Amino acid sequence: MISKIHSIVPYGFTGKLVEVEGDINRGLPAFNIVGMANKTINEAKERVRSAIVNSGFSFPNKKITINLAPAELLKDGAHLDLPIALSVLILSGQLIKSDIKNKVFVGELSLDGEIKPVKGIINIVETAKKANYTEIYVPIKNLSQASLISGITIYGMTTLQELFLALKNQIVLVKADENEEPFMESKMNCDEPVLDHIRGQKIAKRAMEIAIAGHHNILISGPPGAGKTLLARVAANLLPDLTPNEMVETTKIYSIAGISTDGVVARRPFRAPHHSASATSIIGGATGPGEISLAHKGILFLDEIPEFPRSVLESLRQPLEDKIIAISRTNRKTIYPADFMLVATMNPCPCGYLNDPTHECKCTETQIQNYQKKLSGPLFDRIDMNITVEKVSNEDLGAPIVANSNEHNVVKNTITEAILRQKTRYGRDGVYNSSLSSFEVSQKLKLEPAAEKLLRSASEKLNLSARSYFKTIKVAQTIADLDKSEIIKQNHLAEALTYRKR
Repeated sequence: MISKIHSIVPYGFTGKLVEVEGDINRGLPAFNIVGMANKTINEAKERVRSAIVNSGFSFPNKKITINLAPAELLKDGAHLDLPIALSVLILSGQLIKSDIKNKVFVGELSLDGEIKPVKGIINIVETAKKANYTEIYVPIKNLSQASLISGITIYGMTTLQELFLALKNQIVLVKADENEEPFMESKMNCDEPVLDHIRGQKIAKRAMEIAIAGHHNILISGPPGAGKTLLARVAANLLPDLTPNEMVETTKIYSIAGISTDGVVARRPFRAPHHSASATSIIGGATGPGEISLAHKGILFLDEIPEFPRSVLESLRQPLEDKIIAISRTNRKTIYPADFMLVATMNPCPCGYLNDPTHECKCTETQIQNYQKKLSGPLFDRIDMNITVEKVSNEDLGAPIVANSNEHNVVKNTITEAILRQKTRYGRDGVYNSSLSSFEVSQKLKLEPAAEKLLRSASEKLNLSARSYFKTIKVAQTIADLDKSEIIKQNHLAEALTYRKR
């Protein structure tokens, strides 16, 4: 007797259809799984056996072979536990083939028959919908995320026994309601830093406003204690709300990574990996996304960027340009989105006090040069804005915070208005000034004659590369958007040029 159960496993940022085939024969009792299954799936034999018995069903005392097709596809994870169990129930006659016809099943089984949540549920539901399946059964704790995908009937399951009764039409499972608001993870709380908490640093706050409004990569340099890290963390709270499509993309990535399997990511990510992180943890691997993808539609914060290994920093060059990361391994190529805004900080030298009038720098010239050279020219060229912050004066530190100044909300509203201007100009969400190609800059952005003259002069004097040339225009456009100007004026370009120094 042969059984066939339809299932899906995540595969990079998409999913792959898997057919769980079962065969039962006379002979010595055995339970074998074939079809390029990894260790996790091979261990499913014991989970499935215990789940079936502890759910009140009988496990056949015969030779059972489970084949996971296509055989050449490497399968990973516990997603196929439930389909394997259903296959055994059909082979033993406890379910019939019509009970599972044209349905997709996915879920991990515990030893007592509970159906546990799995990673990548959005990939799975999207793939089922594209394959024209009309019903999919998912773990109840995945139901909120799964409901982000409309156009397919989604049922939530708690236990194997509950699913059995539902397939026999004895009970009704919980069904995803497309009109119901999915569970949202928490948004900003009152304890998080805002612009009003930063003393002084007027120029730095202005630069951060521009960077966020145009989604520009920014490098902040300055001595220890100048507030570089605080500026970066405040930036996370100035980001606009996620659009519905961005929520789906972000939640999808976090689900693939196993960080969130219950609920929807409701705020833009802020990822701050330690400088000891490996290249794989930053860029990702064939089995999961890295920090640059987890920062998708948000901020990747690299504190003290020269402390990161040069190989790690150089691996950022391609995703900073292309907004995706393509990871190639033997027999497998995985692509993840990586549309993040880079916020990086650094000291001017290893001790941090170069050119500080109140502290003596103890670094040698060689140490200073080696430290600053950790950021290669090609990587630095991909950073739109570069600012230097000074130590906050005692006068600013001692000044009282003005009650109800509301600086943070005023700036955030200004940023939101600038982003709406970009949406109107480019005709869709998620396109910022920073993401324009050089051709699009020429076609869509307009400079007044005085601004064009200043740009030509500055390009020659500063020896700007082609990339830096266009990045200067894009930053100037963001300044114009904040100024509610239809064209880039001379003062907008002049301010943009102040952020191109090294």
